[in-house]
Amino acid sequence: MPTHFDRDAVAPTPIDVVLPCLDEAAALPRVLAALPPGYRAIVVDNGSRDGSPEVATQHGAQVVHEPRRGYGAAVHAGLEAAGTELVCVLDADGSFDPTELPALVAPVATGTADLAVGRRRPVSAGVWPWHARAGTALVAALLRHQGIPLRDLSPVRVGRREGLLALGVADRAFGYPLELLIRAAAAGWRIREIDVTYAARAAGTRSKVSGSVRGTLRATRDFAAVLRTVGVNR
Repeated sequence: MPTHFDRDAVAPTPIDVVLPCLDEAAALPRVLAALPPGYRAIVVDNGSRDGSPEVATQHGAQVVHEPRRGYGAAVHAGLEAAGTELVCVLDADGSFDPTELPALVAPVATGTADLAVGRRRPVSAGVWPWHARAGTALVAALLRHQGIPLRDLSPVRVGRREGLLALGVADRAFGYPLELLIRAAAAGWRIREIDVTYAARAAGTRSKVSGSVRGTLRATRDFAAVLRTVGVNR
């Protein structure tokens, strides 16, 4: 069962937060301002044309430029650039609350989990479109069938930097989170799923995945490629 957010969770700092970014200038100020004390932003720009890197710099974030397009490419570049033992990954679009990160960090920091991942809890109807929710539910059910106890494949997670890199996740597109979970489970990692609130993105922006049926289909294609090459057998 997922664990609910604990507002009293305490974690060691500093902790780097990797934020993959493609045209998120409208959301970045609010996201960066909401990071808890000691949590340092690494904004990985993936080819933005809206001034996202400049906005990130103005708000105190370290900016890494990743020319190879793809969610996985951006996350991997951020992990390589991180300098702390524990690393968080969080979307830069404003749909997740950075103040909830300590609750995910706590089980990893205390050694009761090797990987903490978020389980999205929409704050209102329409936040998580049916096509995106259905695709996620299907893949999560397949993972559970193979003994990986998850209900979501959210883009929020916390782990130890060296361990995450050592897993050797090869996907550089939307299949990255799925491959990460499969490889972590195969390596015997203790995976903890924790509830996180899921809200609307910043005004004027749209999710590259759940914002359209086309985006969901592209992510599904990437998931299928991971399943073909990596599989889910433990």
